[in-house]
Amino acid sequence: MRASAKAQDVVRRDTLRFALAALHNEEVARRRALSDEETQDVLAKQAKMRRESIEAFDKGARLELAAKERAELAIIESYLPQQLTSDEVVAIARAAIAETGASAPADQGKVMQKVMPQVKGRADGKVVAEVVGSLLRGAS
Repeated sequence: MRASAKAQDVVRRDTLRFALAALHNEEVARRRALSDEETQDVLAKQAKMRRESIEAFDKGARLELAAKERAELAIIESYLPQQLTSDEVVAIARAAIAETGASAPADQGKVMQKVMPQVKGRADGKVVAEVVGSLLRGAS
């Protein structure tokens, strides 16, 4: 944060301030220091908030605000683990479907229980649910 402040990189500085504030608030709420996994969870929530804002701003034709959120999202994502590609998510979902013997959309919950621990922090749950749902609809 200091380096970005000295370089007068306002977007990076402000984004890091918001992220640090979110981490601090979570530590206060839990009354202890956060583990690395918990820190990643907080940053993932921050990234998700930015994605939702981008979607809302795009729908509202607020392109300048959407661009700002995209820049903030890129900064936050640089501190998160590398995200899985859609092909990797599909492969993990197919393996879980085969393992659980799921064959209908009603079995999505069983499959999601197998998939989510494998992709935690590396894929958005909404995307995973869409992939699993489409694979199960195609299987039935």
